[in-house]
Amino acid sequence: MPKHSKRFIEAQKLIETGKLYNPDEALELVKKTATTKFTGSVEVHVRLGINPKKSDQIVRATLVFPNDIGKTRKVAAFVAADKEKEAKAAGADIVGGEELIAEISTKGIIEFDVAVATPDMMPKLAKLARVLGPKGLMPNPKTDTVGTNVTKMIEDLKKGKVAYKNDDTGIVHQIIGKTSLDTAGLKENLQVLMDSIKKQKPSSSKGAYLKSITLTTSMGPGIPMDTSNF
Repeated sequence: MPKHSKRFIEAQKLIETGKLYNPDEALELVKKTATTKFTGSVEVHVRLGINPKKSDQIVRATLVFPNDIGKTRKVAAFVAADKEKEAKAAGADIVGGEELIAEISTKGIIEFDVAVATPDMMPKLAKLARVLGPKGLMPNPKTDTVGTNVTKMIEDLKKGKVAYKNDDTGIVHQIIGKTSLDTAGLKENLQVLMDSIKKQKPSSSKGAYLKSITLTTSMGPGIPMDTSNF
């Protein structure tokens, strides 16, 4: 069993055993249980009533939070030469085509957090599938990172657009903001996330869909929430 710090143990004492908190209570408590000296993140972990081994029960989507989640991401745009100027103007940090693909393939160095591509670049990007795929960086139409509207794709990502997907145990993990964000902002972000997850409920999923919701901060204790509030 891992040993927790004195700060963690003291913070954990603030959480009532067996209680399921409503959003207002949980968000107020998550601020009090932020134990790190640095500005941490507020995370939501949603356990879903799905079978993650079945392809028709995978829950994934993209969304733009109404409030800044405090995570600036470097965007790479894989586009043809005639689209490079547009990509740079939209705010892409790294822009290129076949030469960029060749460079990454040779050096294996990835200096971006998310990538977009135009459809014509996808066959060329196939050679990077083994490099980008395991890191979740391969552009994909399902996450709105493949398309002809280069400006919109990049601007949405720069505004804070995120993609989420359940893990192998059927849990969605997502940051909804920094601990410095006010409670109202965190609540708005939380609601947007939960609304999105509910909309993605697979038709083949039976029984309770929202099994459990836990709110926590970086290195902080988990705060169980009442799923009936969503």
